[in-house]
Amino acid sequence: MTAVLALTTSAILGLSACGGGGDPLASESPTASGSSGGGGGSVVVGSADFPESELLAEIYAGALKAKGVDATTKPRIGSREIYLKALEDGSIQAIPEYTGALGFFYDKNFKETDPEKVYSTVEGLLPADFAMLEKSAAEDNDSIVVTKETADSKKLKTIADLKTSASEMSLGAPPEFQKRPQGIPGLQSTYGVTFKSFRPLTGQGLVQALKNGQVDAANIFTTDPSIAENGFVSLEDTDKLFGSQNIVPLVAKDQAEQMAPALNAVSKALTTEVIAELLKQTVIDKKDAKDVAAQFLKDNNLG
Repeated sequence: MTAVLALTTSAILGLSACGGGGDPLASESPTASGSSGGGGGSVVVGSADFPESELLAEIYAGALKAKGVDATTKPRIGSREIYLKALEDGSIQAIPEYTGALGFFYDKNFKETDPEKVYSTVEGLLPADFAMLEKSAAEDNDSIVVTKETADSKKLKTIADLKTSASEMSLGAPPEFQKRPQGIPGLQSTYGVTFKSFRPLTGQGLVQALKNGQVDAANIFTTDPSIAENGFVSLEDTDKLFGSQNIVPLVAKDQAEQMAPALNAVSKALTTEVIAELLKQTVIDKKDAKDVAAQFLKDNNLG
């Protein structure tokens, strides 16, 4: 999210990002040491500080409960830098993550964009106490979004098209986007795009700022329902700055075996379209994330 992902991180996460999407970006590599959880028993599923992550955490926890695992949630822990420390110190045992974002987190020079190569490469980058379960087809990626009026008046279809007009525009995004390698630094190095100003915003505050003209562009994740709801235009990431961001359960390795049956089944049921629809229910229709998660699990015979 670093929107709609973007996701971004999504997203991601930020899912950017922002409204519904993720927080799929990060800047600092942590240490690879730590001891996560215990080898069985109860599981705490954490979430990042954005709606998509919170919803996914409820889905994961519900699926685990249906398989007889004592699971609870710890929502809105914070940014990737914070919640990975929680996984490391055993405060949580699972969290929904994004493959490409993890790659950039652990390797600032991460280059892979193919989904399968991203997954396999990230497996080799993870701390010894962490494990990824099966990734889903659902992808929540960062995006740079503008209003239709801005896209039409400035002839914007791709992020690259911003190069001639960004110097007169303001960008709204989560605070981390300012320094993360796929954020402002990445826009500059990949596309030569430098915005006139940056305004740190998250969630619906970011969406409203774009809608009301308080910012000219925003980092919103691709699954964020506010994009379709407001007729925003997501600019194409032609040079794959934001990479691949498949949703994946990141878990404590010593509890991976007991969590795998439930969470792998969830991953098989998730698509980008499904996530976008579920987020519409929580973000736009204001339904409780627990209720939306429970209905999804019921509809897919997972809970």
